[in-house]
Amino acid sequence: MSVTLGEVVAALEARYDPALAEDWDAVGLVCGDPDEPVDRVLFAVDPVTAVVDEVVETGAQLLVTHHPLFLTAVHGVPADDPKGRLVHRLVRARAGLFVAHTNADRASGSGVNDALAAALGLTGTVPLQPAATDPRAGLGRVGRLPEAVTLQRFAELVAAALPETVGGVRAAGDPGRRIETVAVCGGSGGSLLTSAAAAGADVLLTSDLRHHPVSEAQEVRGPALCDVAHFASEWPWLPVAADVLARDLSGRVEVAVSRRRTDPWTSHAGADR
Repeated sequence: MSVTLGEVVAALEARYDPALAEDWDAVGLVCGDPDEPVDRVLFAVDPVTAVVDEVVETGAQLLVTHHPLFLTAVHGVPADDPKGRLVHRLVRARAGLFVAHTNADRASGSGVNDALAAALGLTGTVPLQPAATDPRAGLGRVGRLPEAVTLQRFAELVAAALPETVGGVRAAGDPGRRIETVAVCGGSGGSLLTSAAAAGADVLLTSDLRHHPVSEAQEVRGPALCDVAHFASEWPWLPVAADVLARDLSGRVEVAVSRRRTDPWTSHAGADR
């Protein structure tokens, strides 16, 4: 039995409260008729051409992505504009687009950071920066590995747990350093380094780390750093979000997770030293 797009949006927003999103963010329903029926929902990290191709090929009536299609003011969506073209293709396919971004980052239980922590096997996780309205929600997570490992071994475990990308996994710090307490932040989480240090983390795993902050972090006592592709750090959320949506709607929608790698980096040259 089909549900309406409006019902699906309500279920998603019950899990990923728009009030948890940053003020600058753009979350929620981007396009689609709330009264239209939905039988199949596809989850992906990025609203890009390859993913919209998959929506059209599979006949999904809703695409749920983590990253927004639009983050700045939009005054039109002409079909000769790259992003406008995606909107036109979705509308012609009778498919909607829904975004859960920083609200999904902060959400408790089924959010991006809890999914990342779970993928690494962390236990006893709590937010690095709890939300004012709910101490279970907030940015980042910190927890413990089942047993201590070296930083080198931790990087190997991360590589095995997350989707393979061209950039792989980079670590900054003594490869033999003991790692047990782990802080994570899906996406760009370099700003949480101070919070990770205050939480007693042995390492902070995140994405998009820059040269100078990493270099400076090596000069003081604090966590080692582990840098992965932005896409890879957020992908573990997709099967979690898909599963909870199916359960929240009592199995009345079919859910699927895109397996198309939308990490923008496509090749790598040079040997590790």
